[in-house]
Amino acid sequence: MYDYGACHVCGGKMKARRIKQEFWIRNKLIVVEDVPAGVCPQCGERVVRADVGRRLAGVVGDAKRLRAAKTMSVPVIQFAKDVA
Repeated sequence: MYDYGACHVCGGKMKARRIKQEFWIRNKLIVVEDVPAGVCPQCGERVVRADVGRRLAGVVGDAKRLRAAKTMSVPVIQFAKDVA
């Protein structure tokens, strides 16, 4: 198992986990599941190894794979101007 070391944000010990990684590409949300990453249990910071990052870039850049991927519906809520 890979040792992610200390969190660069808070110094906590990173734990190896599988995460969902989100990307916004051309105003579309793309979610990649089961990505190996280091996650800080204290602050929630997430990091991936360089080789995983390169593979993610290939996955989200693969138009054929994106067309074949399952889709999901998500709610979109407008933040009220009077609150901001």
